[in-house]
Amino acid sequence: MISIIICSANAEELSEVSKNIDETIGVAYEIIGIDNSNGKRGICAVYNEGKQRAKFDILCFMHEDIEIKTQNWGTILLGIFSENKEIGVVGVAGGGYKALAPSGWYCVEYDSPDRSFQNVIQGYKLNDKDEIHAYHNPYQQQLSEVVCADGMWLAARKDILDEKPFDEKLLKGFHGYDVDFCLNIFGKHKIVVTYDILMKHSSEGNFGREWLESILKLHRKWNAHFPLTVTNDVDEKLIYRTEKLAIKNVIEQMLEWKFSFGEIQRMLISGAKSKRMPLRLFFKGYVHLVEQHFGLGDK
Repeated sequence: MISIIICSANAEELSEVSKNIDETIGVAYEIIGIDNSNGKRGICAVYNEGKQRAKFDILCFMHEDIEIKTQNWGTILLGIFSENKEIGVVGVAGGGYKALAPSGWYCVEYDSPDRSFQNVIQGYKLNDKDEIHAYHNPYQQQLSEVVCADGMWLAARKDILDEKPFDEKLLKGFHGYDVDFCLNIFGKHKIVVTYDILMKHSSEGNFGREWLESILKLHRKWNAHFPLTVTNDVDEKLIYRTEKLAIKNVIEQMLEWKFSFGEIQRMLISGAKSKRMPLRLFFKGYVHLVEQHFGLGDK
């Protein structure tokens, strides 16, 4: 009753996660593990193929470096979908604010409890850190509505994918697919985080230049709609302060990663398409770019 779709880069990890799923899911399932070990296909194309091959109505897209800790999690997941027909996507981590400043599913500069909602054991491969239990449920809910959910584990109704597949034409790599997918359905179906399914994710992700290049692509697609919040009663002054700080930080990061002046300028011009943010935000961003690029801010 659940089709699990995995873009596999490592046969051993696929075998391990398949065993874990079998021991914990508690309902009828199928695993569609698609070999992409050569990395020649983007994750959007792989996931769309998996959806075409799936025989069940609930799809679960997940990374293979995951160990699910919760027994009978399939029963929990099916219950979430059956009890609320408005829910289209379920994740285990997500953000209640999608910034206009280029970012992933949460914005670190957003000083609000809605910054993130999650219940995940986070491991580390790229950094020498001990794993942590990242639990953030500020309103003590069973389900928290979000704008975007983390793609490490996403479940969705199959009919949504029929109408809104992953954008494999725009995103040909392995980043940004989760944000873009959620934005495609935000406002049409509810996107929620559940705290009742716990899993360990063994890697923290690689948020480098390649990641940001994908984020910039999806922002050019969606900037007119940003920023987005799950509620309408957010202080506009908080949003402006958040975006001003976030844009400055993005500019500095892009300069560090050797993006050209023109590429950063294009980011700012694209952001000016926002129907919500005043033009003075982008003027301040441009001044910051000039100061940082030419070293004027140090004088």
